[in-house]
Amino acid sequence: MRLTLRPGKLRIMSAELPDVGPSTDVRELLLTYLDFYRAAVTDKLSGLSDADLRTSRLPSGWTPIELLKHLVFMERRWLVWGVRGDQVDEPWGDDRNGRWSVPPEETVEEWLAALHQGGRRTREIVAGLPLTAIAARTGRFADRSTPPSVTAVLFHVLQEYARHAGHLDIARELIDGSTGE
Repeated sequence: MRLTLRPGKLRIMSAELPDVGPSTDVRELLLTYLDFYRAAVTDKLSGLSDADLRTSRLPSGWTPIELLKHLVFMERRWLVWGVRGDQVDEPWGDDRNGRWSVPPEETVEEWLAALHQGGRRTREIVAGLPLTAIAARTGRFADRSTPPSVTAVLFHVLQEYARHAGHLDIARELIDGSTGE
């Protein structure tokens, strides 16, 4: 399949990679990149119609709004339920019968707000812990003899964001030709 772009349709995404300089502050590096990827996800979803948000362009069948909801739940599972061990309602609420699911009454605006609220919550959780701290032995990691460290959890969440932001790059380009830099 060859993608041809109509004049005036190309949109370059605006989220810019952070300039971290020679930083050795691992906590701040991880959190800064998580903030960047949340901004990139927001950017990739901005301007899409509800139909585009809820239509899959890929054989796997996921839609952009489903991926957004997945990211919100994923971060909550790993940080709130995982690291802190707090009880959360429906930790797997993004998954219905083995598929990501977003009912019609749920909007992209509410899921984007939840995404950024989750980012603020992640920063609060991580601020009070050494990166070498071990996640709670309850909740997400109740069945593990050795739960992961805060560093390992942040790294996992970062790779999830990076991977799925790339997926959204592809989906957005297929929708309207917009590309990331």
